[in-house]
Parts: sequence; structure tokens; C-alpha cells
Amino acid sequence: MTTKTITITEEAYEALKRKKEKNESFSKLILRTSNKKPLSDFFGILSEESANKLEKTIKELRKKRNLAHKKRMKKIIEELNQ
Repeated sequence: MTTKTITITEEAYEALKRKKEKNESFSKLILRTSNKKPLSDFFGILSEESANKLEKTIKELRKKRNLAHKKRMKKIIEELNQ
């Protein structure tokens, strides 16, 4: 396998280093992150009906999550105040 040497700024190196998984090479990190499709590739993939159902489901799940979070926080605060 041939290799190439590239020059990047210290800031870019640190940004890549933060994203790198344990035991992952920088080459593998670059390949993993560059193979992601842009969101624009998915525009129009759902029918309007499916998109509306998905949006409704997401909103319902967020409400449930937020309510559960509020209940947990209330319980924690009550326990701390005892």
C-alpha cells in the first residue's frame, strides 16, 4: 500500500485527534468520516405523508423524553433538599 504525506494545521490535527476512536488510525478516521453522505442526498426521499408521520413521532418522543427528564430532575432535587 502506498502512502501520501499531507500537511495540516495544528488545529486541524487536534480536531481529527478528538474524533479518532481508540486504536483507529488517522487514515481510517479520514475514510470513515469522508464516506458520509451529505444530508442533501436524502432530500425528498420520504413521501409527504411519511415525513409528517415521522415528524409527529419525533415530537411525541421528545415530549416523553422531556417529561421523564423533568420527573428525574424533580426527584433528584427533592432528595437533595431532604
